[in-house]
Amino acid sequence: MAMIAVLALLLDALIGWPDAVYRRIGHPVTWLGRLISALDRALNKGALRQAKGALTVALVVAAAAIPAALVQVWLGPWVAAVLAWPLVAARSLDQHLRAVARPLAAGDLPAARAATAMIVGRDVTRADAPALARASLESLAENASDGVIAPLVWAAIGGLPGIAAYKAINTMDSMIGHRTPRHEQFGMIAARLDDLVNLIPARLTAVLIALASGRRARGALRVAWRDAPAHRSPNAGWPEGAMAGALGCRLSGPRVYADRVAEEPWLNAGAPDPQAADLARGIALTRRAVALAGAALLAFALI
Repeated sequence: MAMIAVLALLLDALIGWPDAVYRRIGHPVTWLGRLISALDRALNKGALRQAKGALTVALVVAAAAIPAALVQVWLGPWVAAVLAWPLVAARSLDQHLRAVARPLAAGDLPAARAATAMIVGRDVTRADAPALARASLESLAENASDGVIAPLVWAAIGGLPGIAAYKAINTMDSMIGHRTPRHEQFGMIAARLDDLVNLIPARLTAVLIALASGRRARGALRVAWRDAPAHRSPNAGWPEGAMAGALGCRLSGPRVYADRVAEEPWLNAGAPDPQAADLARGIALTRRAVALAGAALLAFALI
């Protein structure tokens, strides 16, 4: 199973998901998204919304995992690795963050705001350079866990059905796992299940980020251990805290959404705000962390 994860990561690093392929057939996550949207429209109304949400979770996970399991049994691990490839998002994450880092380093705030708005949900229309760097680094750390390390972990555990089930759960959380009047009950099971399947990967991501930071590893782990429990998410605070400690800057804190200001606690409070150069350092740090994960998986597969 670990070799499936290694090969999927290698294919993603070399090729990514080409735009020409996306324009022609979309992406497995978009296919899942259409199914989730259809079930949301059909079931998220009337009474028993939490039960209907649980049914949605079961249907979406089954729709992802059962065909994946059949493919792996019938066609073998090499085909499974190729099909797992688009479910690892290391290259895409790197590209999206570099799209912010370039204009931010050049002082082009409008372009940096536009690129940041593509990867975060908060309002960045009036954000200054430190706020843009902070938002982007938080997205980088969280998505290093959700988009790269967690899929690799579940591929190593369960092969193609493992990574497919994980992506189904994670996509449901991003679409319906919100504390809004419409989704608070319907998306509750999806959100709780996403918390569960990311429990170990988020902490593993924090360790990998710390190890990749070299001499700052102990400080990175100390910040994550101390500050992650205060984060609004039971998981995201771990990689974000490690990133803050590794770079020697503060992350999280108050942020503006469309209709409110969220007074979030700081990670690594007392440290300075990140600057444009810190975003570039964070991207390089994440690359090293992912490389460490790949090396560990390869060693495990060979053993």
